[in-house]
Amino acid sequence: MVLGLQLLNYVLRLMSAQTNVQSNHVASDMASEVNRMQFIIRTALSGVRTSMPVQVVSVTNSGGVSPIGYVNVQPLVSALDGNLQPWKHAVVSNVPYMRIQGGSNGIILDPVVGDIGIATVCDRDITVVKSAKKVSAPGSNRKNDMSDMVYLMTIIGAAPTQYVQFNSSGITITSPTNVTINAPTAVVNSSTNVTMNTPLLKVSGDIIDNSATNTHTMAQMRSLYNSHTHSDPQGGNTGTPSNSM
Repeated sequence: MVLGLQLLNYVLRLMSAQTNVQSNHVASDMASEVNRMQFIIRTALSGVRTSMPVQVVSVTNSGGVSPIGYVNVQPLVSALDGNLQPWKHAVVSNVPYMRIQGGSNGIILDPVVGDIGIATVCDRDITVVKSAKKVSAPGSNRKNDMSDMVYLMTIIGAAPTQYVQFNSSGITITSPTNVTINAPTAVVNSSTNVTMNTPLLKVSGDIIDNSATNTHTMAQMRSLYNSHTHSDPQGGNTGTPSNSM
């Protein structure tokens, strides 16, 4: 019994020293030795953080080519005190987020304000690791603290308007604005055909027909188009195209 009271007194003093922690202690926790031990165990387990849903309230990056950034997040599941009254967690700042990246190869898809995602809490202080980016001692003795949170991914969201879609029909890339491919060379290999559905096709350089029978540059094709005529059923030939290429 004495040990239980000593442990209970230690837990209450520890909790009172942390201004951001609310006590879930109620009068019945003092009713017996069993109740006191259950309170101590319950309190200890409540400090073990695993993962939780959070909402992004700010982010350092906005889709640009840059190193992985940080987010500030609001934990969404409130805590409860001993009277089952909820209290809101504070915003957690400087939380690193996950990107699909290996070396210099990556998919840039930064979180945006309002995203609801899942975050995990590291078991030790990662402050020094975040700044030094190498093997380091923990920044303090804290354990399972929300200050050592890492944002993983979005888990709740509306249907996207810009996306890469994989399904049984194939792969679809959809963008309401623009799709840009930057590379010194680009190759499309198709075993049957390539179809382009567009009202206007612009090419800044030459087009070379590498078929077995013809090899024409864009300049040659333009000259051929602008000067070509057709037989006129009423006699003679038609004129050259009215719209030059």
